[in-house]
Amino acid sequence: MKIETNLYEIALLPPAEEAVRIIQEAESKLAALTGDAITLIAYTSTDSSGSPN
Repeated sequence: MKIETNLYEIALLPPAEEAVRIIQEAESKLAALTGDAITLIAYTSTDSSGSPN
């Protein structure tokens, strides 16, 4: 899947942050439910000019 938009950019999450752990746990649970590898991506929204909010 290819998604092109200037409304979002990948969020910068420090590796030690709890958000990373939560995302990894969600990936594992979804993979167990579906039987497929799952990758979740954290995005942050930008304004219409492409600047982060």
